[in-house]
Amino acid sequence: MGRIRGMKHDLRIAAALRREFSDWRLWLARAIVVGVAAAAGLTVVGFTWLTERALEHFFALRAAWWWAPLVWTPLCTAAIVWLTRRYVPGAAGSGIPQVMASLDSSVDAANRGLFVSIRLSLAKIALTSWGLLAGLSLGREGPSVQIAAGVMHGAKRWLPRRSAVTEHGLLVAGGAAGIAAAFNTPLAGVMFAIEELSRRPEQRSSGLIISAIVLAGLVAISIDGNANYFGVIRVPEIELALLWPGLLVALCSGVAGGLFARLLIVSLRGQSADGLSRWRLKRPVLFAAACGLAVAIIGVTTDGATFGSGYAHTKSMLAGEETVPAVYLLFKFIATWLTAWSGVPAGIFAPSLAIGAALGNDVALLTGYPHATALIALGMVGFLAAATQAPLTAFIIVMEMIDGHAMVLSLMACSLVASGVSRVLSRPLYSTLAQMQLGRIAPAPAPAETVEPEARPPDSRTQG
Repeated sequence: MGRIRGMKHDLRIAAALRREFSDWRLWLARAIVVGVAAAAGLTVVGFTWLTERALEHFFALRAAWWWAPLVWTPLCTAAIVWLTRRYVPGAAGSGIPQVMASLDSSVDAANRGLFVSIRLSLAKIALTSWGLLAGLSLGREGPSVQIAAGVMHGAKRWLPRRSAVTEHGLLVAGGAAGIAAAFNTPLAGVMFAIEELSRRPEQRSSGLIISAIVLAGLVAISIDGNANYFGVIRVPEIELALLWPGLLVALCSGVAGGLFARLLIVSLRGQSADGLSRWRLKRPVLFAAACGLAVAIIGVTTDGATFGSGYAHTKSMLAGEETVPAVYLLFKFIATWLTAWSGVPAGIFAPSLAIGAALGNDVALLTGYPHATALIALGMVGFLAAATQAPLTAFIIVMEMIDGHAMVLSLMACSLVASGVSRVLSRPLYSTLAQMQLGRIAPAPAPAETVEPEARPPDSRTQG
């Protein structure tokens, strides 16, 4: 009996192998997905390089003429918003809500191009880079999600019929690949797909989707190197003394991040009765110029500290080379909000990390805790988790970016507490903005009413 069972088992294995290797469509689909995933990773790497060069040129302009941002920033902001609204309205904002909207079950293939496409990806690259060239307080990570999703979505035309890889799977893989390549963190990309993007399991192709996400991150690592973006923080052995200041950071970052998300939702919804919201609706380009001017004034007042993504200041704080003033937290918060409110293509991940780092630094100064880098890392993960309400993604991103494996439990606890506090203050940011994006779909025309012959009114020409 044992020999018979063994033979049956061998036959099943042989049949499974024949099915696996005899279907050329399966292997063609896999090759296409893997190849396009590599292309998506390369695209994000190129986008990263372009944004970094753009920000360098802005700071060179500011170094030559300190007053230049007061003219350059509002003019660029107005031009970016005008071009975006006129030609590519789907490129406005972060890009993550667009990808989430494209994954909604109510969106058909005809309308999916409103949210993701190769055209929108190219526009997002150009306009986001221009925003950093203008010195606006924005990040490139959210836009990277929409860019990579557009590249992956373009692969659908090459897939064979009856392929197990669906448009939904391509969009999930592309969006998560954008996070993986932007942060050099493949694991964070996988978690982002699970926590934010995926709403239904892709049982037959989930392994291929995860492989595509990881491959995009590995492409970025192979080009940019395996170094952590913010270096390796030196944290001594976690002790009980961290409990009180760490809890304070978690609570403060939860409140600040929740208020930030609520402020963005109210502002971008544009349904308030205040004068600024009415002005934004009636004169969006002029309003954008005013936002750009305000960002420029804040940047000049803070000696350039609030311009750009904030990576340089965050890295300096983690390295213990810089202690920013307490007002940096407030000014960076306002500059990032105004940038998003203006309507330019802009992400909030990098500015959120900078705001959280400043918050942790302020708590370290307030409590006198000697190991400020630990509180800075907690502030980063806390504010990002609170603003996005994606605690697991935030925790993994920060852990991988700073090589903070010594603080795994502390980072995870801070992320969960801050996200919980934020949920009391605000609805989830990205899902709410995604619902607003769905409002861009034109409603289907109502069927014309037919009038029965006997109910038809008499012809006026026959009356009298």
